[in-house]
Amino acid sequence: MKPKRDWEKIIRRLELLMRLKSFPVALRMLPKKEMLQEIPFMRQLDGKKTLCQLITLVRSFDWTVGAVAEDFIGPTCPGIIGLADTPPLFKDGTFRSIVWVQTRSDGKRYEESIPRIPLGKYEAIALAPLVYNPFEPDMALIYANPAQMMLLINSLQFEDYEVMQFFCVGESSCADAIARCYLTGKPALTIPCYGERRYGHAQDDDLVMALPPQYVEKALRGMEALYRRGIRYPISYAGAERDLTTSFPMAYGGIDQLEAIRGKDNRLLLGVTGGIASGKTTVAKMLEEKGAATIDFDVLARVVVEPGKPAWKQIVSYFGEQVLQEDRTLDRKKLSDIIFGDLEKRKKLESFTHPQIHMEFIRQLNEITAKDPHAIIQVVIPLLIELNLQYLFHKLLVVYVSDEEMVKRLAAREKISEDQARKMIASQLPMKDKVGFADFVIDNSGTVEETRAKVDELWERLKSVQKEIRGL
Repeated sequence: MKPKRDWEKIIRRLELLMRLKSFPVALRMLPKKEMLQEIPFMRQLDGKKTLCQLITLVRSFDWTVGAVAEDFIGPTCPGIIGLADTPPLFKDGTFRSIVWVQTRSDGKRYEESIPRIPLGKYEAIALAPLVYNPFEPDMALIYANPAQMMLLINSLQFEDYEVMQFFCVGESSCADAIARCYLTGKPALTIPCYGERRYGHAQDDDLVMALPPQYVEKALRGMEALYRRGIRYPISYAGAERDLTTSFPMAYGGIDQLEAIRGKDNRLLLGVTGGIASGKTTVAKMLEEKGAATIDFDVLARVVVEPGKPAWKQIVSYFGEQVLQEDRTLDRKKLSDIIFGDLEKRKKLESFTHPQIHMEFIRQLNEITAKDPHAIIQVVIPLLIELNLQYLFHKLLVVYVSDEEMVKRLAAREKISEDQARKMIASQLPMKDKVGFADFVIDNSGTVEETRAKVDELWERLKSVQKEIRGL
């Protein structure tokens, strides 16, 4: 039952991003009731309880609790989680017809629609705050308001998108969440029922989702990615009364601009990125030799802050002449030291440089395509994915080397220790995550000749892709 993941690290980050009000709950079904005694800090509860009471003791009081069939009030809860059989008066619809439906036939259909964990496999259930790494759960239960839950849904859909369907059999939210998650192996979202609100103290705005363990990790990856794209909780209010044109992201409000970048000629835009010292420049030079035009955002960033240019003037006005060298060029080291750890100043600097970089990018792009409408244009951007710019390009290339190889190369190039190199690398998106965005990956771990052979192959594929995109 030992945890297979570092749940403390995962859940603390999830709690921070979602601003959760209660603990995510680890739930595990146990084949033998004696296994309850193996779980640290297990509490022996007095009296009989409902399942929603047990969940509340965990998520609100951070208790670790467990139960066997005899610990529950009546057969409803244990019947749903496979600890007891469903009595005949339930199966024929009598029980549900007492309160919840008009006739026994309605009650029978009601009972038949309730998902249940198979009977006979388990003797007990254990629940604990997942953040404490109590055991490897069968599933996690997360309670959140609708806005928080929408973020969780968006996060789950970020990778391997699929439509999420939600169910409500009625007065049995534990069946809709716990049993359905168990049976499908997929996240299950539902509305806490009347009983859970009355006996489990679920709040008016609470929703509950049960997730298999791997989906909790998937949700966190998606949430981290969305956070970098500005999708966060609490959700900021844009203003129902104002013109939203300027605040809409390009993905919604700037389609014309995006189409202008991609063009209606035969150009092919290839975004090129990778890790620090992964060899982006080497690969870009090889592609240039094959005939690709190049726009390098590192070069653009230097061009737009040359003395006398608009961004340079704004930087000097805001930060003062302390950021200038004797020749009036920017002292990049001093400027970097000033903004390090100061988010407000970093954002201010970006507000000066990013618009100018974008304008210079468009200028160079138009210059290239005016000369050659059929150009394959590689745009080299070290933080392309971190800045969420991948949508600008027809295809994305990631230049890959292993983390350890990056450390060695960066330490040698910058003449720093390997520990310092690791810290620099840690400031960027992990390489394995970048690869997940790529249409093409070049492993640059081998010899120059091996990399060149891969670039040659890539070039032929790019020419084929260009024909496919333009229907040539």
